[in-house]
Amino acid sequence: MSTDTEPDRRTPLETTFTKTPGWLDWYSNPSKPRFRLPAGTVDAHCHVFGPGADFPFAPERKYTPCDASKDQLFALRDHLGISRNVIVQATCHGADNSAMVDAVRSSGGLARGVATVRPDISEAELSRLDDAGVRGVRFNFLKRLVSSAPQEDLAAIARKIAPLGWHVVIYFEGADLEGLEGFFASLPTSLVVDHMGRPDVTKPVDGPEFSRFLRFVDRNDVWVKVSCPERLSVSGPGALNGEQHAYTDAVPFGRRVIEEFPDRVLWGTDWPHPNLAGHMPEDGLLVDYIPQVAVTPEQQHKLLVANPMRLYWPGDEA
Repeated sequence: MSTDTEPDRRTPLETTFTKTPGWLDWYSNPSKPRFRLPAGTVDAHCHVFGPGADFPFAPERKYTPCDASKDQLFALRDHLGISRNVIVQATCHGADNSAMVDAVRSSGGLARGVATVRPDISEAELSRLDDAGVRGVRFNFLKRLVSSAPQEDLAAIARKIAPLGWHVVIYFEGADLEGLEGFFASLPTSLVVDHMGRPDVTKPVDGPEFSRFLRFVDRNDVWVKVSCPERLSVSGPGALNGEQHAYTDAVPFGRRVIEEFPDRVLWGTDWPHPNLAGHMPEDGLLVDYIPQVAVTPEQQHKLLVANPMRLYWPGDEA
């Protein structure tokens, strides 16, 4: 990858699938980050899409993305100075984890996976996923991405994965936590919250909604991904054109979580950034965002190295 400061748009490969109209493709030529990531950094939230010709997208999908292959993900990893990845099953692939598992298996031990599974999954299939490097399942509560999230089915899945020591990744809107936190607290596994629970950053960081989220984290076995400011920000500026102070309205929320729970925070790129409508952020500048929220070397090392290693590679901590 080039180190030019002005990224180029990628030209998607032709596939048998037609992208969702207005889809924003990821940048193939991101800048080299100015912030030097600590050795052993883990990207704890990223995806692969297809390629559709090899790993077809699910018929029930809510969107059709561009291709984003394992090789392209690993090239970005190396370019940014990241050491390992946690690859989260993308909703466009439904419960067919083939693309994600293929990427994890191809990583040489440098990736773990988070799967999507159905309640009737067999112990043999769970064992196969565990052997491949899967360490969790994702429960999605965003109505624009899933038609329904029946809690009885999800609880059954959680009971099946608990003996493996897996965790549950939960994705929800901050405003919906009040109706969901009782169910979340009942699950027999650790929980990992995507993107700080998607708070409304136009509301005060010490207001009732985000305070509820912080209490929920404090009272339960919960880890938090301090990720995706590009999804949360209202006023920006975007991570484009060399911007070194991107998404300033999301910064107080990230800082607050890291300050209160320094040993239970994670970070991820969210590459290849599915379903963004306003702009496509540039990945080098997303790395440069990190020091705005993790302001000390100790916070940065815990966020980027120590915590994700403890969760996904226990016993191999740097």
